[in-house]
Amino acid sequence: MDVIPNEEEQMVKNLAREFLEAECPPSLARNMEKDEKGYPPELWQKMAGLGWLGMSLPEQYGGQSLPLTYLGLIIEEVGRTIAPVPLLSTVVPSLTIAQDGTSEQRQQLLPRISRGDLIMTWAMQEQDPRLLPETVHLEARAQGDGYLLSGTKMFVDNFVVAEKCLVAARTAPASEQSQGISLFLVDTGSPGISATALTTLAKDKQSKVTFDQVSVPASNLIGELDQGWPVVQRMLDLATALICAQMVGATRKDAEMAIEYAKNRVAFGRPIGAFQSIQHMCADMILWVDGGQLLTYEALWRMDQGLPASVEVSQAKAFCNDKCVAAVRTSQIIHGGMGFMMEFDLHLWYRRVTAWSLRLGTTFEHRAKVSRALLDQPGKVRLGMTMAAVP
Repeated sequence: MDVIPNEEEQMVKNLAREFLEAECPPSLARNMEKDEKGYPPELWQKMAGLGWLGMSLPEQYGGQSLPLTYLGLIIEEVGRTIAPVPLLSTVVPSLTIAQDGTSEQRQQLLPRISRGDLIMTWAMQEQDPRLLPETVHLEARAQGDGYLLSGTKMFVDNFVVAEKCLVAARTAPASEQSQGISLFLVDTGSPGISATALTTLAKDKQSKVTFDQVSVPASNLIGELDQGWPVVQRMLDLATALICAQMVGATRKDAEMAIEYAKNRVAFGRPIGAFQSIQHMCADMILWVDGGQLLTYEALWRMDQGLPASVEVSQAKAFCNDKCVAAVRTSQIIHGGMGFMMEFDLHLWYRRVTAWSLRLGTTFEHRAKVSRALLDQPGKVRLGMTMAAVP
């Protein structure tokens, strides 16, 4: 893996940064925290026009068939500007359908996603938020030529604006043959679905979604019946790697704001950046965000190459959970008390990075995943520079 962006990748990143910095001032994030939809449709259509929504989708469905690392670069810049758009919640299920959906599902949905006509999301977590098959209790019971879904999902991103949702459901008890999990494509406007808005640290749009005998046709099954857990795992790995890219982008911007402040804030007759303790803090922030970036793109690169990437994904998320949060906390320390004032923009980045660190697996969950891989396949798990993610 070449960790240095090539000329084309750097161009994509530069163009994305230029566009988002012009379109997404901090005031937009503030306004969307109070907006019912939580995103500006005009900006969404502009992003679709740039080809971002279908960047890694097949060309035959209106996409560009670019590697996931390119999508990571876009999402990193989205994180940098804390752009309030449902990009992550849409591209993850769309790529899952591109890989595991039927040809009819791909033909019906993917061109609409590429055009910006369809927003999607996924629903996995329940009362027990761990991302494990045994925590899935929402039941899908066969009836006629379809299924009835009953249960509750938690922390569903952008459900209020999504038209379709990928829902992990239990269709059979776990056995030696399968985990008994199936993945269904559900219309969010179906009778029997109700959503309750959750108050989050990031003030974004997450919902508790209740399914009460929701009818879903058998044709909406993604993958094979009872064999959906591998599909869910791939979807979660992709989502986790991309949210790491988002965290890295936001954290780097937050660190740059702290470094710039340290250059100009004068105390005791000189800039506080002249004090060695502040210099150490600034150096640590950049080291942490660089480390998270390298781990994240290692995971995305392995996915692009068709190589096993679950361990690398967990290493990236464990590291970002710890070090990105440490970086934004350090930035708050450098800024002092004003960093916590609602009128000051810094807290917009702080709240989002800390909130994202709690999504798609905590540090302890991902370290446990790496540890299990080490026990199951000693000597075969690639750690290399990523040992920092394992205690």
